[in-house]
Amino acid sequence: MAQDHAAPAQITPVAVRSGIDLQINGESYRHTGDPQMPLLWYLRDVLQLDGTKYAGEHGEGGADLVLVNGKASSAIGVPMSKLSGKKVVTVEGLADAKGALHPLQQAFIDEDAIGCGYCTPGWLIASMDLLNRHKDPSDGDINTLPNLCRCGCQTRVRAAIKRAAAAMKQGAKA
Repeated sequence: MAQDHAAPAQITPVAVRSGIDLQINGESYRHTGDPQMPLLWYLRDVLQLDGTKYAGEHGEGGADLVLVNGKASSAIGVPMSKLSGKKVVTVEGLADAKGALHPLQQAFIDEDAIGCGYCTPGWLIASMDLLNRHKDPSDGDINTLPNLCRCGCQTRVRAAIKRAAAAMKQGAKA
């Protein structure tokens, strides 16, 4: 026995929720929650991008670095309210769309510059920022990076950055 369901007299669309629009790793997102939420918690808890690590409430050691409009920034130190219209790249966004590693990522593997791995995402992001500014970074340039590694990988990180710079100059995918 079929029931006759009458259509509503009028359908009222729900307004699109206002929020903070930004791009993360090339995809568009709208954050509609607390505008003071740190970017780190949005990445890790909302988007499940857990490559960026918690590095203390002030970003000590650099493990929480991401690129915001191409510049290294502390994800714990940037509230979502400051990101409207910005482009964010996390460590997950360094590889290309097909999954090919960036020359910097490959150099970290080749030089065994990973240690325990906790600080590696921050090193990759800080190194990417450095390579964007200095195509052939000196030891002095590398020494300015804010990252800490308790495993003692700094020498291998230095070698990886220099290897990546050489690969990028030779025209490897960047």
